[in-house]
Amino acid sequence: MKRSMVISSIIAAVVVIGIGVSVAKSSGSNQKNAYSVALVTSTGGVDDKSFNQSAWDGIKRFGKKNNMKQGQSGFSYFVSNDNSEIKSNLQQAVKANYKLVVGISFMGGPAMKQVAKANPKTNFAMVEADVPYKNAVSIMFHSEQSSYLAGVAAATASKTGKIGFVGGVKGEVIEQFEAGFKAGVLATNPKATFVSQYANTFTDAAKGKTIAAAMYASGVDVIFQAAGATGNGVFAEAKAENQNTTVDKKVWVIGVDMDQKADGNYTAKDGKTSNFTLASAIKRVDNAIEIVAQQGQSKQFPGGKTVTYGLKENGVDIARDAMPDNAWQATQEAKKQILAGKITVPKKLSDVK
Repeated sequence: MKRSMVISSIIAAVVVIGIGVSVAKSSGSNQKNAYSVALVTSTGGVDDKSFNQSAWDGIKRFGKKNNMKQGQSGFSYFVSNDNSEIKSNLQQAVKANYKLVVGISFMGGPAMKQVAKANPKTNFAMVEADVPYKNAVSIMFHSEQSSYLAGVAAATASKTGKIGFVGGVKGEVIEQFEAGFKAGVLATNPKATFVSQYANTFTDAAKGKTIAAAMYASGVDVIFQAAGATGNGVFAEAKAENQNTTVDKKVWVIGVDMDQKADGNYTAKDGKTSNFTLASAIKRVDNAIEIVAQQGQSKQFPGGKTVTYGLKENGVDIARDAMPDNAWQATQEAKKQILAGKITVPKKLSDVK
């Protein structure tokens, strides 16, 4: 009897295995040969309303267009809770045989260089950092251009003439945001007071809220935040301020990377609903990643190159959000001048006049 039970169990196992193989062949054959993609986030996670989320949106869109599923042979992500985890996450993605591994932000650059050099058969895409290897493409953006437009909007909409910038961690990339923004502010209102402060973190919303509270208390009425999840605190403080006053006395926030208009919805003290997201300086990381993935899948991966996206390439732009008509018109005129080469936006604060 025991022997017959064993035989039955073996037969049952063979049947189950056979069914599993059959299902894999019929429903997963396309995915097996797909150009699999993995995202290794910087700090903040895939719902940071910034770089990580935008990159993940592009990867998901690529996966959907190619009938891929989320998982090891399709598309997935590895969350880096702090910078020390980026390298090990990159290595895990390589070990899992993803054909394209995407890294985010300049803070992940050093780790990406090491892992890309050690794994020449894997394709890598690095956003906002240079990785000079034939199996890697470096993706850059003219974020100073969209930030300049944000500065024009801020200076036009401001009633106090005091305008603030909240940055995450100091570095070349965030300096581009600040330089472009400051240039746009001063070109529009040379008498404006420009206030800048860095949180030295991209993940501390509470710190962002504290910095914003101090700025608003000093008379600043527009803040541009380029601080990742720390910037969520700027929105939280603006909402708290605006809920305790009337719509005509609102303070503003300018979003970054993604359109953050929805984050500015609120109800004022007088019961009126309104929105305090003046504009969003958009960076289309999603489009760039999707394009690179498509190129890789078509055996045209741009390895060894640095690709930069600006206004001309639809890689950056300004979202209108709650901008008044005069601010919107001012940004569109400035955009035309940048595209025509009449305005060259500085990338460094030392070049802002």
